Amino acid sequence: MPFYLRKLPLEIPPPTEKEWIKKEEEEALFLKDPDQIIDDLPQPLQMVNKLVTLLFERAWDIIEGREQCQVMKKQHPPPTRHWPSAEFQVVGRANCLAASQEHVFVGLSTGLSVFSTATCEKLSAWDLARLEMCTLHASDLDNNSQVLGTVDEMGLAHLFYFSKENLLHVKAINEVEDISKRNTCVRLELSQRGDYAAFLLQGNLEVWLEVYRLPKDSWQKEAEHVQTSILTAPGLNSAPASSRDRRLSTATQRSVDFRSLDTSGESTEEQDLQQLLNRECKLSPPALLMKVRSPKLLTGSTFKNPYEALMKSDDGTVVGLGQNHMIKDSQWERLDEIFNRTFQQYLEFESKEEKFSHAMFHFHGAGRTLPIGMENKGEPDIPVALSLHWSTSHNLCFYLLSRPPKEKIDSDPKPDIVWPCAAPIILSTVTPCSSHLAFVCEDETITVWDKSLGFPLFVTVLPDRYVVRSIQFMPRSPPPRNKALSPGKYPACTEVRLLVLCADGSLHLMTSRAKEFSTKILVYKPEDPSQAISATATVPSLTNAVLTCSWGGTVSLIDTATEATLCHFITPPPYRVTTPWHPVFTVDPDGKYLFLQGYEQSGSMKAETGSNRSTIFLFDLTSLSETSSQDNECPPASLEDLPWDRRCDVFLNNSMQQLSTISQQMPDCWSQLQMYVATLQGEAQEK
Repeated sequence: MPFYLRKLPLEIPPPTEKEWIKKEEEEALFLKDPDQIIDDLPQPLQMVNKLVTLLFERAWDIIEGREQCQVMKKQHPPPTRHWPSAEFQVVGRANCLAASQEHVFVGLSTGLSVFSTATCEKLSAWDLARLEMCTLHASDLDNNSQVLGTVDEMGLAHLFYFSKENLLHVKAINEVEDISKRNTCVRLELSQRGDYAAFLLQGNLEVWLEVYRLPKDSWQKEAEHVQTSILTAPGLNSAPASSRDRRLSTATQRSVDFRSLDTSGESTEEQDLQQLLNRECKLSPPALLMKVRSPKLLTGSTFKNPYEALMKSDDGTVVGLGQNHMIKDSQWERLDEIFNRTFQQYLEFESKEEKFSHAMFHFHGAGRTLPIGMENKGEPDIPVALSLHWSTSHNLCFYLLSRPPKEKIDSDPKPDIVWPCAAPIILSTVTPCSSHLAFVCEDETITVWDKSLGFPLFVTVLPDRYVVRSIQFMPRSPPPRNKALSPGKYPACTEVRLLVLCADGSLHLMTSRAKEFSTKILVYKPEDPSQAISATATVPSLTNAVLTCSWGGTVSLIDTATEATLCHFITPPPYRVTTPWHPVFTVDPDGKYLFLQGYEQSGSMKAETGSNRSTIFLFDLTSLSETSSQDNECPPASLEDLPWDRRCDVFLNNSMQQLSTISQQMPDCWSQLQMYVATLQGEAQEK
């Protein structure tokens, strides 16, 4: 076997003088190829150089962002300090607030109370069971009354009817005699006019949704009959009448000192009257409309052939949920085995605990995305459908509220419309008039639909570092009161703005117009964690402003047009915002007042959690309309509140105006085209 032996030792020969590069040639070489220095570096140093370059670029981006923020702060004046115009105290700890045009409802640790917005006086209360209210929703009815939905600490959902300063308990939705069969309410929603209510219940590893039709007309008649019979009874009409006269006289006196007003007490006669009303007045219970259970997990098919699966399917007019398929268990197991083997290193820390399936749902009015409702022109505000999406499903399901008369309540109805998505839906929201729908998928895809016209406005994805926590639509300018809007007087406002709050505390604004889409960051991720935004709210009267509350307890009003902070809402010392990570505040439907809860700070934990009283501060927002920038692109009156036939007339009228403009431009376009053709023919003849 041949082999080779080196005679001389293994050494690197020294370079000769002829191979040396002259100084002039060396400078010229580096000038011609500046990257030659980087290419000559060994591999570890090349990686280090790339990391240093990347670090420098990120640091430069941060420096530019800070510089831009400082420039913006110099351009805008410092925010003003807005003090409360009134305050009132409540007995117990306030956990939730809801407001109407004339009243504010407070969910307390001892029950539910109602206060007047004008006088800050306590009007009524329900504290018979001494239950702690954790969630509160209110919906205005036609007859200057409200329907309330609450969830207490035990997970029981309650319905209340408030009319003529009397708060009446209607029913506990999920109350059962056997405590072992009790289920809890996770979420509730009321329709815009109080026609329907939906409750998400869970118990025994099962989650389902119950939808009720509310007999609000019957409630009004029954409440008036009981109130008349009680007030006409001997010995009971004197005290309440004098009390009601006192309230009316107080409401007319605007010079009352709100800061010294104590509304925690109530006369014994009024308490007895309220208890008597709740005991004697038995309102009609709501009617269960349908019961929807969470979707089943996809399992292997039991069909022997495609014909059996086809027979189980519907007529094909509605997209199904994917339950009737032909995939066998063996195919599922084979796919799971391949997936687990491929991504085994990422599945070691995966939790195998069984979790409840949560859902979000909204009521919808008529629109082109729904098969019914457009023919009902007289009552456009009545909802016609309910949208529902589960946390474990890729489908957005719509259920029509006009159910067949022969359908069983517990039949678990199939959805009438199914919108399949590429990823599970985690968040959704609708406008108050239900004309637009927005939802966020698990892959951070944000989609906004125009339901009145039946097409999507935009689909966008936030960068990877942003995780969406909440979304809500910005309000539009309200139509003028007591003034009819003729079709074509105002053009349709095509601008839709969506407010997106991310988990890192940043706030984004997405704007969609007729032919463009834009997104901008209103608030960047703060360096100080106490300045991160914990909650946001919109103000109906301020279309270009948004309320924010930070983890440090600072409540601010931000102008979305200029990205400047207009003012800070300050509670008088020694009060601070209660639980800034979950603040208790609300805005009335007209956007005139902000109600904010505060606690008295005395340096001890007992003052924060053990106090028997809470203070609600009232801030007047009408004076801030001049400081906020007005939206000039939208018309002074929005068309959202118009009936659908009027809306279509305005839309067609605007289309005709655009068509007439295009027809006027057509002769010029034809003449330019003829001149261009003549020029081309002349050039061709010359060649």
